[in-house]
Amino acid sequence: MSNRKSETSVNGGRRQFLQLTGLGIGAVALAAATSRSARAEDLPHLSPDDATAKALGYVEDSAKADSAKFPNHKPTQQCLNCNFYQGAAGSEFGPCTLFPGKAVHSKGWCSAYVAKPA
Repeated sequence: MSNRKSETSVNGGRRQFLQLTGLGIGAVALAAATSRSARAEDLPHLSPDDATAKALGYVEDSAKADSAKFPNHKPTQQCLNCNFYQGAAGSEFGPCTLFPGKAVHSKGWCSAYVAKPA
């Protein structure tokens, strides 16, 4: 009888451990998602005068890109439809993986533009 009792307590302890682990993982995922969206809104806007922005020809309005300097630029190319843009659809500014810690204008453009996959 003592073997059954110890098996039951081991299985009960194992179940409790798995339940608590699952709850912990869920809480961490929720906290990460919440903090990520809060941070995106609080990012400072990238200035076109920033050294990296200048090097990549960043402009806040794609229509104002220097076509002589960047002949491959097309008016339809905007940060919003670039693979590096991480902002939410409909947002005016959003994070970009090329400019860590800064938010770019969704209608902006830079020479590193890569279209999002369809």
